[in-house]
Formats: sequence, structure tokens, C-alpha cells
Amino acid sequence: MHSKVKNISSLIYITTRSAARKTKSASKRVIPKRAYKVHSAKDITRDDVQPALNYIQDYWSQLTRSTKRQKDSYINHTSTLIPLKNPYIVPSNESGGFVFEEQYYWDSFFTAIGMDDKKMIVGMLENLIQLYSEFGLIPNANRYYFTSRSQPPILTTFIFYVYERFEMSDKWLQKNIAVAKDEYQHVWMSTKHPHHRQVHKGLSRYYDINSLHDLAEAESGWDMTPRFQRQCLDYVPIDLNCLLHVYEQDFARAARLAGDDDEATRWDTCAATRREQINSTLWNQRQGFYFDYNYHEDKKSPVWSLAAYYALWSGVATDKQAEKLVETLPRFKKPGGLTTTIGNMMLTKLFGSTKTQWAYPNGWAPLHYITIKGLQRYGYEKEAKELARTWIANCNSWFVRHGEFLEKYNVVEPQKKPVAGVYPSQSGFGWTNGVFTALSREFLEDNSGET
Repeated sequence: MHSKVKNISSLIYITTRSAARKTKSASKRVIPKRAYKVHSAKDITRDDVQPALNYIQDYWSQLTRSTKRQKDSYINHTSTLIPLKNPYIVPSNESGGFVFEEQYYWDSFFTAIGMDDKKMIVGMLENLIQLYSEFGLIPNANRYYFTSRSQPPILTTFIFYVYERFEMSDKWLQKNIAVAKDEYQHVWMSTKHPHHRQVHKGLSRYYDINSLHDLAEAESGWDMTPRFQRQCLDYVPIDLNCLLHVYEQDFARAARLAGDDDEATRWDTCAATRREQINSTLWNQRQGFYFDYNYHEDKKSPVWSLAAYYALWSGVATDKQAEKLVETLPRFKKPGGLTTTIGNMMLTKLFGSTKTQWAYPNGWAPLHYITIKGLQRYGYEKEAKELARTWIANCNSWFVRHGEFLEKYNVVEPQKKPVAGVYPSQSGFGWTNGVFTALSREFLEDNSGET
């Protein structure tokens, strides 16, 4: 199904974004002049955010990139960018001295949900499929030095999103699901190098071909976080295994659509087995919460994080566990949304004085989306709507005041900038734009009271 792994770089780049090339000549972002009113989460309407939605729609063109398949430039070492056959959206245009030219794996889905351009969305999915066929994994992003690791696996979710939204053919679905099955088996369920990810009772970890903790942590997408205590290779993460549970559910669904009930049953069994292992290994009954698990030391991480809410989004949690997770949610709630972790974990230092950014007081668009959709899955519509409107109002408020969307937000003190991590805070911003648009369309009413 896939070619042998090739061009695996041994270069050590710590984070998913920090290696983006710097530039001095990038054009400055133009901030529109406005006199819009800031609205609270309670009374905000779709009309109130329409200027922001219009801005996002116009901004997609500034985030669009394309590569040409001209081999000579790569052979001559004039670029590290892997050429893709279709145009794609990058996270940010220019911010903090960085220019993004890459398509990132898990960013792609959260960006696509807010776009209306079918050709672009399908093309970005095809780019991920192309990368898998060439490298035997979907790299962190389309740079050669990112081929040592992947990112949180969200391929089947992206495939089914495109299949349903654009009414793709069943033949198209089965062709792409076959690639996801190969990724699942050869990357995420592998028990040996270069993809030694399945490590404990059928559960998997984040990894990097260099077998370094910080690079494995970069694969988690949470670059960087206190969740793993700087020992990421030793941990079985809750979010990753929930994502793989979704893969197994999606494989069962695809099999039933193809009329293969026997295969569907096999995948149902895989999903049930994983769900049982997650709940026996990662759930803390006394605290009523999911934690990452250090399988070397047989103990759970002390860090309370929003990764636990992947258990709602994926359907891993029982109804009683879901109830406990909802009861815990107020501990994360702040004026601007949900903090990524409980408590001031930003004091965790990396590389001397550098602080983690996937932690308190920062809030991130993809984690809000996952949590909101998880709440809906278990019937907590009121809580989902309240959270969605809080996040929308926070993002819109910053846009009104500063004329931009951010990669992440300080949800504890929304008027302040987010806390930076190993790279400067970014504006733009692909997945924030996508999630903001998708949630605004679903959860905001216009002035007539219609959604």
C-alpha cells in the first residue's frame, strides 16, 4: 500500500512550527479599520460576527500556498519543502518573523471545517494521502526534516467529513479508507522501529524516529506541554488512543457501507477492546477523570488537561464517566473559554527559560472544537452551546480590538496576549479561522432568532 520509508531526516527539530523559516522581506499584515462593538457570549449573534467572518473569507487567499514538482530544486538542496500536487492552506502568513510554507497534518482538518472551497479541501486531503504514499507516514508537515514523525492521526475523520459534505462516491471512500488502514497498521500500531508506537496492552504512544522525548512530544501537536513531564516516550496518551478508537469505528462504518459485515464486526471488536483498555488504564475512578499513563513507572500523569475530553468526542467514555467529565469542566472554564490545563502549569520550563504553551492560561481552537463536539455526542447541548458562544465571543472580541485572529488565546485574562512557547505567538490563523467559522454557523442565531 505504501512505498518504503525514504528520505527520513536525522535533523533534530524540536517543534512542529519552530523550524519554519524566518524572513525579513515578508509583507506586513494589513489590519482593517473598524468601529465594531464587542459583544458578550450571552447576547452575541451571527450578525455581530459577520465582519469577522467576512475577514476570514478574504484572508484564506493570503494563507494559500502551492508547490511545483520540480525535482531539481530539491536535488540541488535549494529547498527543504516537499512538493505537493495541490494548493493548500498554511497556518499563518507572517507573524513574529516566521513565514509558514507547509501544510500541517492535523491543522488541515480544523482549517477545512470553516472553508467553502471544495477544490481546496479535497486537494488538501489528497496531499495527505500523497505524503503517506511517498513516506510511509503522514509527516508533521511537508518538510523533509519533518518526516521523522507524524501528528495526531485524524485522517479518517477528515475522509468522512469530505465524503459526507461533498457527497463523494463509495468508491472514493473505500480507496481513501484503505490508505488510513495502512497508516493505522504500519504507523500507529507498529511494535518496532521506525514506528514503535504500540507499547502497552494494545495502546499506543507518540514517537519520533530519533527516539527522543521532546520530538515525540512534538508529534502530539502539543509542542510543548507539561502533560508528559518531559518523558513523552514513556507515556500512553489519552488523546492519541481516543483518535485510534475513532479510526476503528470509522473502519467498521466503511466496511458496513461496503456490505462487509464480517469485517465491520472485527473492527467493532478492536474498538471495544481499545475502549476497555483505555478505561482500565487511563481512567482515575477516584478523581473521575482521564490522565495520560506512564507505562514505565505504572503511574498516571498528575496533569489535568483537556486531552481527557477526547474520550467524549470519540465515544470512549461511559455515560457515568461523561457525567463526571462534565462535572469537572468548570475547573477549566475561564472568561475566554477553556484553559488547556488546570492550574499554572506554565511554570514548567523547557530548554532553560522557555515555557510551555499548551497549558494554562492558554486556550486553543481545536481543543474547544473537540470538547464541544464531545459534549454534543453525549447530549449536553446546553453546555456545548455555552462553551461555543464563549469561545466565539472571545475570538471576536480580540478581532474587534486588534484586527486579527490568533493561534491561541489567553482565556484567563482575555485582554492580554497568550503566553508564548518555543516559538513566537502567531496570528492568522488557519485552524482558529476554521473553528470560529464552523462554530459561528452552528451555534449563533441571526437577529431574527434563526440559526
